[in-house]
Amino acid sequence: MNFSGDTVDMVGLLFQLIPILLVALLLRWVQIIWVNIEIQIEQNKEISLLEK
Repeated sequence: MNFSGDTVDMVGLLFQLIPILLVALLLRWVQIIWVNIEIQIEQNKEISLLEK
């Protein structure tokens, strides 16, 4: 098989971008969880007020 320089460069670039994409997805996931926790806290406060 004969790989041209462009093909090898693209594969190398892809392997360099994978960790960056994984970190970005991880940060987005943490942000979604954080927002949901804040919503849940507010809902728990409302439930406790309704129970009184």
